[in-house]
Amino acid sequence: MKTIGLVGGTTWVSSADYYKLINEKVNQQLGGLNFAQCILYSFNFADIKKLIDEQDWVTILDLVTGVCRHLISAGAEGIILCANTMHLIADDLSSNINVPIIDITEATAKTIKHQGLKKVGLLGTKFTMENDFFKKKLLAYQIDTVIPCEIDRNFIHTSIFDELGKGILQETTKHRYLQIIDTLTKEGAEGIILGCTEIPMLIKQIDCLIPLFDTLSLHVEDVVKFLLNK
Repeated sequence: MKTIGLVGGTTWVSSADYYKLINEKVNQQLGGLNFAQCILYSFNFADIKKLIDEQDWVTILDLVTGVCRHLISAGAEGIILCANTMHLIADDLSSNINVPIIDITEATAKTIKHQGLKKVGLLGTKFTMENDFFKKKLLAYQIDTVIPCEIDRNFIHTSIFDELGKGILQETTKHRYLQIIDTLTKEGAEGIILGCTEIPMLIKQIDCLIPLFDTLSLHVEDVVKFLLNK
């Protein structure tokens, strides 16, 4: 089994889900007392959020690069960024380190392509929805992307940082998300990407008629394949 380095703390809530799911899925395949060989570094999210708000991706890249190099020195043979938004720096990070990054956008795009969908809605932080790093990956798989209007993007962004990232789940927030998904469906979305690793805590497939793509779970599937050399 390979060893994976997890860059977490963005937020700790989803990082805990990564740790749990990776270990569960390794054990499902190997049985017994077999679990994942992994090393986790968890940021103080307040430090990262301040830099995100300042759009200081250069400093974020420097910080994450340093962490990854420490993880590699400790034995990590691959890296995962435990958040969608952090993949905004994934390509630059890949140039700074000498082990592969298992990419959440690649894992998601492959699955959507396999299901034959041509157009999907993308939910996430404003950085995920408004920047091109996720949309470009989808387009490379001949998948078009539709995002919510500005008011809805602002609502989703705020709810992620003020509620979901703290483990707070509210029915009023869930209802608004479902309204947004319904609007995107009317705009032609054949499926919805839950492009923030906290959103699946709030929205489940049972809540929607069209396919939902839980990026955290899809990411974990690719991580486990990497760990087990499959």
